[in-house]
Amino acid sequence: MAAAYIFPRLSAITLPIMLLVPAVAAANEDNDPTTIQVLGHPDPEALLPDQTAPKAVSAISTDFIIKQAPTLNAFQLVNLLPGANVSSSDPYGLSASSGITLRGLGQDQIGVLMEGAPQNDIGYYYAYPAQFADAENVRQISLAQGAADIDAPVVAAAGGTLSLSLDDPKTEAGGLVNLSLGSYDERRIFARIDTGTIGTSGLKAFVSYSNNRADNWRGAGYDQRQHIDAKLLGEWGEGNRASIALSFNDAKTSTYPGPTRADWQAYGRDYNFSESYSEGDTSYWRLYRAPFRNLYVAAPLHLRLNDRLDIDNTAYLQFGHGNSPYGTQLSTTGNYLGTEELTQPIALPGAVDGVATVLGNWTGKQFRAGDVVKLTYRAGIHQISAGLWFDYGTDRVTQSYTSVGPDGRPVDQWGYQDKAIQTADGRLLAYENQRTETVTKGFFLADSIAVTPKLGVDIGFKGVSLLRNGRNYLPGPQTTVHVDSFAALPRAAVHYQLDDRQQLFANITTNFRTPNEFALYNSYYGGELVAQGTNALKNEYSLSQELGYRYIGPSLSFSLTAFHYHFRNRQVATVVNNGGALVNSTINAGSQTSYGLDGEIDYRPAKGFSIYVSGEYLHARLDDDLSVGGDYLPTRGKHAVAAPTFQFGIGTTYDDGRLFGSTALKYVGRQYATFMNDESIKGYATLDLSVGVHLAGVIDAQRTDLRLNAINLTNPHVLSGVQAISSNAQDVTGRNGTVISGAAPTYYVGSGRAVVATLSRAF
Repeated sequence: MAAAYIFPRLSAITLPIMLLVPAVAAANEDNDPTTIQVLGHPDPEALLPDQTAPKAVSAISTDFIIKQAPTLNAFQLVNLLPGANVSSSDPYGLSASSGITLRGLGQDQIGVLMEGAPQNDIGYYYAYPAQFADAENVRQISLAQGAADIDAPVVAAAGGTLSLSLDDPKTEAGGLVNLSLGSYDERRIFARIDTGTIGTSGLKAFVSYSNNRADNWRGAGYDQRQHIDAKLLGEWGEGNRASIALSFNDAKTSTYPGPTRADWQAYGRDYNFSESYSEGDTSYWRLYRAPFRNLYVAAPLHLRLNDRLDIDNTAYLQFGHGNSPYGTQLSTTGNYLGTEELTQPIALPGAVDGVATVLGNWTGKQFRAGDVVKLTYRAGIHQISAGLWFDYGTDRVTQSYTSVGPDGRPVDQWGYQDKAIQTADGRLLAYENQRTETVTKGFFLADSIAVTPKLGVDIGFKGVSLLRNGRNYLPGPQTTVHVDSFAALPRAAVHYQLDDRQQLFANITTNFRTPNEFALYNSYYGGELVAQGTNALKNEYSLSQELGYRYIGPSLSFSLTAFHYHFRNRQVATVVNNGGALVNSTINAGSQTSYGLDGEIDYRPAKGFSIYVSGEYLHARLDDDLSVGGDYLPTRGKHAVAAPTFQFGIGTTYDDGRLFGSTALKYVGRQYATFMNDESIKGYATLDLSVGVHLAGVIDAQRTDLRLNAINLTNPHVLSGVQAISSNAQDVTGRNGTVISGAAPTYYVGSGRAVVATLSRAF
């Protein structure tokens, strides 16, 4: 949808909203001056909940989430919020082939928390929304587009934080069952049981299970996901609270191939993996089906020791194991292990003329554990917080090979080493074989000062050190890697309450990001060193500022935030083809400056009805030429990649107690895919729709809902985002006269239309 079509409609909606502000005030003036009367309607969907933090924060809550398709993941659910640019490859949010940017900052720049515990991968900083808690168990998803809280256990969070808060267990025993059927043979069941308060213990808990299966919306294949969420909660005294929450995910999902521009023009949505297998075919869909199992545990604790002193502690734990496989071919001879030539042939089942199609494995085993403890002391106008953060993680990465049967089915889709192809002397044949240990330590000190009843000033300092030690198990010149860095992160904020309705805030925040672990290791091909690992890469460091205004009214609320960023050693996420496997990596883009405006409005003209509008203007430019080989690309002044200048969303919700529904329109402007800005994707719009009926009182008194969700209703055939950026798509002459060859970026294909019906029954 063109911007020229959208903007008049945006003005048509926002202008009457702005005119209604004095109308509401006038209505109050007409009443008896001795009577205080509250007019208006509270936010029925919690699309713009009240905020007092001295930074930009947006959120969605239960009343909005339960009207959306229950298959949607957390990234898809926040798509309407300011600055959120979500690239979804499938309508149901099951595939790992998706991305999100905030204010033009990528997925590896966004800290993700669940119940205060980090969900990001410590090695590559990515978080995978298909693994998060089921939507039925999420109470709120908040999006802080700029500054992470000082006690948040995250690194690489210049793009802000996405925080999931799980629903508390119910006080009364009960349960919930959701049954869903939809397009592409979508079938999902969700069941939750609440214990209610257990005897006189004061404890209460819930546990839920979901099973989801859907065919790929394009190409052959299907996705499966089983998921368990649970939470145990105890509350006592005045404000004391302890809980433990876990989320277990077991999934086998398909990878959607990302086309280049030429592929898209030639094949469109038909650019897919092979539906059937033939000898020598490395693009058969079963070779690209990824199994993963993950467990996330969070245990937040809040104790009020006395009127002046509180203690907060959040312990957390992660386990993960999975494979991102791909199809490739091996020969029985001419192989290398690192830089070592294998003189003896390897055994390849099914080889023809010494060549066999095999499953290339990119397996990862992750472990992460940590703890954040914070003391808060109140004395007069001061609220002083101090705390410590410790985090330990290991990442075992192996790129091995597994035999494929005559029907194209892998002997083992998980990539286990005992079933993988071995060298003649019994060693694992691997293109990559390494283990990385990461230790993060942090401390923070902050003071929130109530200068006057209306004016508050926050100051703080956070210090974070990150240590990586690794082992490269491949024969060659590199055996161990080591990098140790420290970042000093001061911050300050001001909040001023103009009156009961209006707030002003401003903040200045610093962030840092160390290069991901992939950059530390050598890469070998054909016995030769093709990429040398280094510990000399500089940390990204950013300085950001926000200046904002909020109005919280009885029928109208809105916020407007101006922001500015300056980056040194800006690290941009991309995907590299590492021997056939798509591996997350980063490019140092030098300095970058970004500034812009975020805004959101929530208008509630009648009970049960709301109109929500959000928008962003973003100016993001590169300040340096990009170093490529021994030359420099003339990139100074170019647009930053995957950073649309304009985007906005329009949502409506309705619920009269019997009928309910919602609409969600999102427009995202042009996005550049290269640092040279010589390739881009056009702006596009998507539209989601839901309609439903509350059946409580028709069948019995229990809550029973029937709803129909249409995802991407208009079904535009578009590229929805940049999957793998490149420095330049066309050949370019560098500053020093060298011809720098172009490389084609790849893209996410916007998902097709899907319709899903859900029957929800509480008991």
